[in-house]
Amino acid sequence: MQVQSFFSASQEAMKKTIDRLKTELSSLRTGRPSTAVIENIKVESYGAVMTINQVAGVSLPDAKTIEIRPWDISQLGVIEKAILKADIGMTPVNDGKLIRINVPPLTEDRRKEIAKSINRMAEDFRVAVRNERRSLLENIKKLERDKTITEDVRKKSEAEAQKITDNFIKLIDELISAKEKEVMQV
Repeated sequence: MQVQSFFSASQEAMKKTIDRLKTELSSLRTGRPSTAVIENIKVESYGAVMTINQVAGVSLPDAKTIEIRPWDISQLGVIEKAILKADIGMTPVNDGKLIRINVPPLTEDRRKEIAKSINRMAEDFRVAVRNERRSLLENIKKLERDKTITEDVRKKSEAEAQKITDNFIKLIDELISAKEKEVMQV
């Protein structure tokens, strides 16, 4: 049935939205160091643009340091410049063999600022899920106009679409709440 294929496509798009949210949340800086903060920074290496984790090993040697160990030491300067250009709020220290980034503790004001940006981000993702619902509802209404489905099927489908949307919005809220709690934790 066509309605089910619309639901499947819509749910898949909503799942991808949730995956994007998880990726973006993991790249946000909290009080603890995380390699996700720098792993997606782009570096121009050997004539190609790659992420840092493709040209170097990234690790956390202790609770306040991110360590970047390039596979080719000649890439140290390029990686350092890419980190500075990315403006992550931390300064890399190049010792000739590897790059260390000391992660300073967040101030209370900075924590609140990050929490606000998390909420703005959450609203963008909620809107993306709602847009997907709107698209699904338009497709369902089109099927009714084309006499492919009945009014009862349309109403049931609309209710189901709302239920699915509510579940995804709830998931977004849970992810955001957990990240806010992590950010505000001292």
